[in-house]
Amino acid sequence: MGQVAFDTLQASEELETAGISRDQARAISLVVRKSHEVTDVATKRDLEDVRKDLTFQITDVRKDMQLVRKDLQLEMAGIRSEQKVIRWMLGFGVIGILSLVVKAFVMPAL
Repeated sequence: MGQVAFDTLQASEELETAGISRDQARAISLVVRKSHEVTDVATKRDLEDVRKDLTFQITDVRKDMQLVRKDLQLEMAGIRSEQKVIRWMLGFGVIGILSLVVKAFVMPAL
């Protein structure tokens, strides 16, 4: 993260102009500067960098999602073709069973 710029000389001069003694103005300015050094403050540039990074990451995730979608579509097409084969096999199986039933029960009666 970036550091916030703080001009201790300007701050102490402004405090002196406001009627605070020179020693007190310097002490206050130093305390404020040290508090800025301790604080980890995000600057506008930091936030812009994070935003750019997130934008790239979101773009990558979208590309990955498109690839996964295409893979799933291919898998689903394969499953559909397998289902068609199974339906045909079941159909022939049912027809075979019906023909055996007809042969066993209807044909001897004729």
